Amino acid sequence: MGDVLGWRKLMGVIAPSTNTTVQPDMERMRPVGVTNHFSRIFVEDPLALSNEDFLAGTQLISDATMDAVRSVMTAKVDYLVLGMSAVTFYGGVEGGRKWKANVEEVAGVGASTGAESVVAALNAFGGIKNVSFVSPYYPVANAEVRRYFEESGFTVKRDKPLQCKRWTDIAKVTPEELRPVLDELDGDDVDAVVQVGTNLSIIDLAAEYEQKRAKPFIAINTATYWHGLRACGIHDKIEGVGRLMAEF
Repeated sequence: MGDVLGWRKLMGVIAPSTNTTVQPDMERMRPVGVTNHFSRIFVEDPLALSNEDFLAGTQLISDATMDAVRSVMTAKVDYLVLGMSAVTFYGGVEGGRKWKANVEEVAGVGASTGAESVVAALNAFGGIKNVSFVSPYYPVANAEVRRYFEESGFTVKRDKPLQCKRWTDIAKVTPEELRPVLDELDGDDVDAVVQVGTNLSIIDLAAEYEQKRAKPFIAINTATYWHGLRACGIHDKIEGVGRLMAEF
């Protein structure tokens, strides 16, 4: 007998303990018969004032990820959706592949990472060559994101690191603060705009800009949950969170 509520799939959702955005974002995209089971990566809320601080903080997240994976696997979930993004871009495409493989080896089930998911989303739209992106990161991490996109066949025209000082500050960035950033990143030379950094709340704003600008604006939480659902053979179309979930 299958799970009474998650009779289609049990999804394990992993995110840093400081993250307040992934859980509500992914819950609002959850189809009937699918249940999300959240597991937190224990991490302090450090003060980041430099590239070095930021890298050290993301390394702590990476180091503690496997404990969160082991924890959620006690629920016998069918698949993992990894709601942390910076570390999934590190080391380019090969680095991201190895990091994911380590997670899947510990879990014994498949997983979707932010890095591979946004690339899959861009490819789903088709015809996208030039992109720009925004992150809450520091420049050193944006360089890793840029590398990943370029190794995946895209040209990065512009990027914006918001340099949030604490992990919890990321969720405090408002739509009013993000609008001029998206305006700056968009342009006739850009086919799509991407947001990375899973604690940045941008799903609704991305959907708004997508309609207004008639091009993809891809929020990483949307892309990662979409990727996980499709990997599990669930193709429900979810309205109200952008074209990716509604059309692909």
